Amino acid sequence: MTVSRTYLDFNATAPLREEAKVAVIAALEDFGNPSSVHVEGRRARSLVDAARRDVAALVGAVPGEVVFTASGTEGAGAVLAMDWDTIIVSQVEHSAVLAAARRAADRGVQVIEVGVGPDGVIDAEACARVLETAAASGGRTLFALQMANNETGVLQPCRVLFQMARAQGVAVLCDAVQTAGRMPINLAEFGADYLVVSGHKIGAPKGTGALVIRDGARFVPLLTGGGQEQNRRAGTENVAGIAGFGAAARAASEDFAAFEQLSALRDRLEEGVTAQTPNASVIGQNVDRLANTSTVVLPGCRAETLVIGFDLAGIAVSSGAACSSGKVGRSHVLEAMGLEPETAQSAIRISLGWTNTAEDVERFLIAWADVAGRASVARRVA
Repeated sequence: MTVSRTYLDFNATAPLREEAKVAVIAALEDFGNPSSVHVEGRRARSLVDAARRDVAALVGAVPGEVVFTASGTEGAGAVLAMDWDTIIVSQVEHSAVLAAARRAADRGVQVIEVGVGPDGVIDAEACARVLETAAASGGRTLFALQMANNETGVLQPCRVLFQMARAQGVAVLCDAVQTAGRMPINLAEFGADYLVVSGHKIGAPKGTGALVIRDGARFVPLLTGGGQEQNRRAGTENVAGIAGFGAAARAASEDFAAFEQLSALRDRLEEGVTAQTPNASVIGQNVDRLANTSTVVLPGCRAETLVIGFDLAGIAVSSGAACSSGKVGRSHVLEAMGLEPETAQSAIRISLGWTNTAEDVERFLIAWADVAGRASVARRVA
């Protein structure tokens, strides 16, 4: 018997939007190289240009500031690979940023990791001191900070800190992978020099992303060769994927209100979980979070046991970031927030999206009673 599925892992990836699917299929017919000047090439170029306008509109940029990439990781890595003297990051950044920053340290760049409080919010006072010191020391400094954490959904005070950094001559990289298409973003008002977006988080095909470079910001390309993307990212564009990315961006930009309404479903889910299991807790519950994200800790029950139990019940959830080849490992985010390793290893993430309904939440809560109960019994027996 086939078990019907409920998908609650939107922070890992989103289902392909119908609009994106239609755009991809149509674009496959326009097989020309967008760098060619003949009719076929111009047709492909028009698709890329239209998608560039849609992605730019999603983040409040102008089309010429958008560089298409293969992923958010590529965009962040390209910026972090530039010739910085100092890189400042928070301890809860996505691994794509932390790993690239630590690689920069191997080549002699000073890398400063700023801590967060128990709520997952960066220590603003410590950050201000670090920014001031770095600016005073001279050299090129980059400050990289995510808008929202992929594991907990906790929002950072980006606007204030970015303005502070820019006022001191520090360049800013914003990881907006989890917020683009979920919250309105205006690049000019936000104060970031570089902003990273990932297509598959908003219902575009995997393998699509964008690095948005503020007009006038310094940029050294990671990939060189042809003159694609205004000499900022060499290689023939993924026309079909980009067309799907543009369609998803356009659809997401019309869906902000619906996304905010997911907070009611998230709150119902958290209320149900804590009512059934009073020893369970919600990470970041008392600070601003994404409307769709809930990370639940059930002490003594290993995350992989819970994730497998839900999967067998037909429900897809996660133990955290889905960027480790399917591995369930220790969360650097939760450890940075001060959770003991054993407690951190009992956390699962539920992330909702546009396909979810109240019935999905009730189905989760029914399964939670069974899965959490079995895990607790197993723990006591062991």
